[in-house]
Amino acid sequence: MPLGTLDRTPPPFFKQGFSALSKLLFFSALALFLMVADTRFTLTQPLRASLATALHPVERMLLTPLQALAVVGDYFAGLGRAREREEAALRQLAAQAERASRVEQQLQENARLRELLGLRAQFTVRTEAAEVLYEAADPYTRKIVIDRGATHGIVAASPVIDAAGVLGQVTRVYPLASEVTLLTDKDAAIPVLNVRTQARAVAYGDPGGVAAGAGMELRFLSNNADVEAGDRLHTSGVDGVYPPGLSVAEVVSVERRVGATFAKVVLAPAATPDSARHVLVLEPLQLQMPPRPAEPAASEPAGPRRKGVGRG
Repeated sequence: MPLGTLDRTPPPFFKQGFSALSKLLFFSALALFLMVADTRFTLTQPLRASLATALHPVERMLLTPLQALAVVGDYFAGLGRAREREEAALRQLAAQAERASRVEQQLQENARLRELLGLRAQFTVRTEAAEVLYEAADPYTRKIVIDRGATHGIVAASPVIDAAGVLGQVTRVYPLASEVTLLTDKDAAIPVLNVRTQARAVAYGDPGGVAAGAGMELRFLSNNADVEAGDRLHTSGVDGVYPPGLSVAEVVSVERRVGATFAKVVLAPAATPDSARHVLVLEPLQLQMPPRPAEPAASEPAGPRRKGVGRG
């Protein structure tokens, strides 16, 4: 075909259509309008609800295999955990049975020894449950106030314990409340017994060590005494106040300085005075102990007495 016969005129407007820029602007404005209309007037909410309702069975059908796999996996995982717990429970039961048999044997041996030696049975201590009301207002002491007093049978010098061990001692009794001096108070002292060595000592309060996790110390203990970190200290029961065998503290550190007479033994209380909420008040042991024998009266000088000579 000759080039001169080609039609070089542009096509009409309706045949060419809108330009790409016009289409972009139009659809952008339409999308913006739809978003604003949906946000302000929720125009597409019915359509969205209809689509969600129609697709819900399809979604549930597609999720069924995943849920089945999850259930099967949980079943086998739970079965494994149940078997592990059963084995642990059986081991614990066996250990408890062995421990119970040993305890029963020891109780029988103790009963036979007490019967043989003619010792009296262990003291039965009366107890009273109490709740901690608040700490004492004095910043230089370590004391708490409990909600049991003289009307509840509380007497001075009563030991106070929590689930972990000895907290302190009742030092002041009111009709409806009592003041308890903690073992970490600077004026507190308690006779203790080293469980490992069976050596007796006296533990004193050390308020300066509370922040470091300590709070007590053994004073006047010789530098070569057999004590080491980790030793557990219980009440000795020789003071007539605390029943024997109550947990008091644990040795944190032992410092033996060259040339010093006494060792520095730092203790951590077994009880938790800062978090104690409910406590148990024990009857002082001295109320159950037999009275001290009276001292014999001063006897007259030995030797024959001289008779008086009458005057004639």
